[in-house]
Amino acid sequence: MRKNLLIAQSGGPSPVINSSLRGVIEMAKDFPHHFDKIYAGRHGIEGVLKEELLDLSVQDEEEIALLRCTPAAGAIGTCRYKIKKHQKEDLDRVVDVLKAHNIGYFLYNGGNDSMDTANKVAKLARDNGLDVIGIGIPKTIDNDIGDSQFRLIDHTPGYGSVARYWSHLVQNADEENRGSCTADPVLVLQAMGRKTGYIPAAARLADPGRKMPLLIFLAESKLSMSEMADKVNDMLKKRGRAVVVVSEGCDVGNLGYTKDKFGHPQFGASKTTVQQAMVNYLNENGINAAGSARGQNYGTDQRDTAVYASTVDLDEAYRVGQKAVLLAVNGENGYMSTILREKGPIYQVKFDKSLLEQVANSERFFPSEWITSERTDVTDGFIEYCRPLIGEDWPSVPIINGRQRFANFDLKFADKKLDSYVPENNR
Repeated sequence: MRKNLLIAQSGGPSPVINSSLRGVIEMAKDFPHHFDKIYAGRHGIEGVLKEELLDLSVQDEEEIALLRCTPAAGAIGTCRYKIKKHQKEDLDRVVDVLKAHNIGYFLYNGGNDSMDTANKVAKLARDNGLDVIGIGIPKTIDNDIGDSQFRLIDHTPGYGSVARYWSHLVQNADEENRGSCTADPVLVLQAMGRKTGYIPAAARLADPGRKMPLLIFLAESKLSMSEMADKVNDMLKKRGRAVVVVSEGCDVGNLGYTKDKFGHPQFGASKTTVQQAMVNYLNENGINAAGSARGQNYGTDQRDTAVYASTVDLDEAYRVGQKAVLLAVNGENGYMSTILREKGPIYQVKFDKSLLEQVANSERFFPSEWITSERTDVTDGFIEYCRPLIGEDWPSVPIINGRQRFANFDLKFADKKLDSYVPENNR
């Protein structure tokens, strides 16, 4: 008997998250004997709890195709809602929604915490005797899902695009600094990455030959503010200027940050930023050059800019969505679709699976062997790992009347069959 497929997303989005969504929709349509309706939880698991199920089966094919060049999660929305073990009402509500809408396949696209939600739903289905297959789809620009040996997943969709963003951004920033360094010899750029350094590390792709006066401070570098300032001043002595890429997760003291619903620090909502704290420290304590330090904080544009998407990332995100559907068709409950790199000098990947229990709430840190001894740079080993992920060319983004053309879904929802419900964390 055919059953309905439900997909939802959570966590911070990426430039390629909708490419995975497109892969799910188009692959599911190739199996009409397995799938009836294709629904999306509007704004992730919160939409599931509220019974807000967007009907993807009725969307125009052109709009579905445009998901490839539609960044972030505007198409079906995302959330930062986590169902905890003690939240029995929420868990019971998920079961009720799955039953009411004949859901036989639940796919969840997201990062570490999202895989935990996918795992909970997969277990929930088993424990309640429901014939529901739960599958995870990886997504995070932080590249921190999985294990340190890269055996569970080599890299996550979204990371190649943010790496491309930083490789291009630093090239342009260095050009600007080279011209303005008589007045502003130090330029501090803040990158995302609460605990892991994969994003700031990608700045090295702007200068693999190490010709720029570039310093990269990862969260894993474990340098104090004074130590980082000393490194900046050493660079000023040698080169007369410095371009500094610093992780938002570097410890520079109390920033007065808030936390999101996952319990993670929101550095973009803090009273100050690592970048501003560093600029203030350098200017207040003096730098070894005429002029001042200045800075720039890059926020959600790292994950919502379509023109910086990597074509390699777009293609792999699409295929990892397709793989998730194939896992569902084969009845492989409790898995996440993954990308694994083949050995050899030519970059090739295969699409595989890992148990959700192994990746749920996992945290993969930047390998210490990829951090140089002075803790201000990354090694060639990282460059070899990351370079293939950013691709070779610009993505194709359609323009109409000077504006980017994104997917525009018709907001047609499944008829509600249950009483209204307020998620436990929102009461």
